[in-house]
Amino acid sequence: MDNLFDHEGFLLQVDTWNEQIGSQIASSEGIDLTEQHWQVVLLARQFYLEFDMSPNMRPLVGYVKQHLGSECGNSMYLMRLFNGLPAKLVSKIAGLPKPSNCL
Repeated sequence: MDNLFDHEGFLLQVDTWNEQIGSQIASSEGIDLTEQHWQVVLLARQFYLEFDMSPNMRPLVGYVKQHLGSECGNSMYLMRLFNGLPAKLVSKIAGLPKPSNCL
């Protein structure tokens, strides 16, 4: 299964992702996925399909806000859910490429 990922743990082929793989990635990052996590992860995949790119932080916050409301669509909420690195970890767990501005 290691040949499915790049050296940073991002899935090489977006279309090979499934929820089991997402759960394994999250677990390796120390995240126990809840319904709130899954909502954001699935929205990130939807964003990718819509815009053909992984969401950076600002677009991720806006997209979540648009679909889940302002209570969830803010950076503090996402940072709490994803250990302070929302854009990078959401994309990783969602099986998407690393966002362009993430280190």
